[in-house]
Amino acid sequence: MMVRFNLILLAILLVCALSVVTSQHKARKLYVELQKEQELAKQLEIEWGQLQLEQSTWAMHARVEKIASGQLMMRVPPAGRLQIVAPEAAR
Repeated sequence: MMVRFNLILLAILLVCALSVVTSQHKARKLYVELQKEQELAKQLEIEWGQLQLEQSTWAMHARVEKIASGQLMMRVPPAGRLQIVAPEAAR
């Protein structure tokens, strides 16, 4: 009777030990995955900042005006040809 009880306890102990090892392994894998995702998030933040800087450079007023006048031959119209249109909400 005592031998059976000891064998049952041993089996329970082995199952618990295997469960601990399995859960620690899963936790380590998830931690490594978390670190990879955090690194990816940092890289995406850097890329986002670079893209914002690039966008602000491409949209600079001086650059747009230079292209409009140089490549597209656009000019400011004379004052007599200007018309000011009031927005709908202001009427």
